[in-house]
Amino acid sequence: MEKIAVIGAGLMGHGIAQVFAVNGHEVAIHDPFPDVLARVPERVRANLHSLGLDKSSVERISLHGTIQSAVETADIVFEAAPENLKLKQDIFAQLSIATQPDCILASNTSVIPIGEIAAQAGDPGRILGTHWWNPPYLIPLVEVIQAPRTESVFIEKCIDLLKRSGKIAVHVKRDVPGFVGNRLQHALWREAISIVEAGICDAETVDLVVKNSFGMRLPVLGPLENADLVGLDLTLAIHDVILRHLEASPEPSPLLARYTGEHRLGMKTDKGFYEWTPEKAQGVRDRLMRHLQRVTQKGE
Repeated sequence: MEKIAVIGAGLMGHGIAQVFAVNGHEVAIHDPFPDVLARVPERVRANLHSLGLDKSSVERISLHGTIQSAVETADIVFEAAPENLKLKQDIFAQLSIATQPDCILASNTSVIPIGEIAAQAGDPGRILGTHWWNPPYLIPLVEVIQAPRTESVFIEKCIDLLKRSGKIAVHVKRDVPGFVGNRLQHALWREAISIVEAGICDAETVDLVVKNSFGMRLPVLGPLENADLVGLDLTLAIHDVILRHLEASPEPSPLLARYTGEHRLGMKTDKGFYEWTPEKAQGVRDRLMRHLQRVTQKGE
């Protein structure tokens, strides 16, 4: 069974480690911040408790103070560091030296092209992307991204490992910013913000429309299935009218930039598109987790 290493023990890293530990793998995890690293067992135990799973899986996770000790015997390394290109480049330059030549090196970036992350590494052929979604132990999808210099054998091995660990692993064949999921998600967010900015309706109305119309179909009917369902002739007719009116700016919304400049960052500052009390924000988080647990347990 493959030995797993995870670089970064924060929001995503400890969850990725949990997925493999639950599935019987030995997992080594490193974080440069000792306090973050030390909290991994506690956070994983809490997750397992909430899921009703055996907490003994935590014993398969070992904590490491250096990258070198975490990855020296690994078969695959998942990097889950902050979304900073220079930092990721430095990590992969180290990993290409510190790991065995057949060890797969995977970045959990959300949007940065994998080819850019691998630019300073000595062996880009074994570097690929694995975009997990938060929380990684509940969201089933992992996008596996093939950069121009990634060798196909490593893609195949990574997809096989993820599928054996219960994930839905998809092959993204072109290394484009945002890959598939985030390109789709942020296209929707851009239009949603534009609608509020233009005064068409308020933020609450946007969210009510999404959650109570096409959003209800998305778990069982993807956008291209839906296009086939209604007919491509109707889809073409609708696009002929609407596309010219949709937001197409290549720059972030001025409203989003203004809110950020005013330190209206959302739940973390108690105000964004909505106003948030700590209780209201926690209520949303709890509701989301209950929903994700319910739908994933149904899937089992």
